[in-house]
Amino acid sequence: MAKKAVQQIMLGSVCKNEAQALETLRAVKAAGYDGVELNGFMIRPTSFLVRAMTRAAGMPVGKGGNFNWKSLLNETGLCVVGVHEDLGSIKRDPDAVAREAEDFGTDKVVVTGMYRFDYSDARAVAGLASDLNAAGMELKKSGIALLYHNHNCEFLKVAPGRTAYDMLVEETDPASVNFELDSYWPTEAGVSAAALMDRLGGRMKLYHINDRGTRVSGPVMTPILKSDSMELGTGNMNLDELMKKALSVHVDAVILESHKNWIKKSPVRSLQVSARFLRKY
Repeated sequence: MAKKAVQQIMLGSVCKNEAQALETLRAVKAAGYDGVELNGFMIRPTSFLVRAMTRAAGMPVGKGGNFNWKSLLNETGLCVVGVHEDLGSIKRDPDAVAREAEDFGTDKVVVTGMYRFDYSDARAVAGLASDLNAAGMELKKSGIALLYHNHNCEFLKVAPGRTAYDMLVEETDPASVNFELDSYWPTEAGVSAAALMDRLGGRMKLYHINDRGTRVSGPVMTPILKSDSMELGTGNMNLDELMKKALSVHVDAVILESHKNWIKKSPVRSLQVSARFLRKY
């Protein structure tokens, strides 16, 4: 049975100090989740620049890097299903990244995309695939699996009919690199998430889930509405089908992640509502 988890980035605004973080994690557990997926930049002290960038993107991380997350998770009975990490850190010191994952009791490290990177450049993407293969081989020596997490930039075309994501799937070695598919972002980019799941098959080890729609109701000024993230089952994505596909390849965890547009502007209330869908499916 796949574990139900929440991505740590969703909790940044309600983890302003350790006491509040403990209260929030208890709410996650009470809602029926089994675990949390951690971020390297949220479990270690990070620079002001990183904190400013995440805040500007609507994902404040505060000073959570100073908290004892291992103790907080142990106290609430939540496991760690994976750790998001940047490729640069893995390349610089794969042993340290592996030890940190092991310390949290997980065997998965996830690269979450590249900053200041041209995903429309086939040569650059080929280089990324090569770097992922090398990093995956290093982590594998310590029993840690490397996964790649997509956003929407991977669906830029590098050639007619071929995307950067196509290249990453084709040019990475399944023995060293696998995937954490986030179905929201290909949907946002106009790509079939279901088709991607079929293509990845057993290479999809973790599944990031979110829904997409709008809260607007009643008369509107324009017939064009802006879509955003929504609680599971309240938007327009075919999550029933996607969940069935994810479970059919035995993903280790289904991980909820949304960044904003939460019901009542509360990430805790939002994850509680989404938990109803996860309990059902």
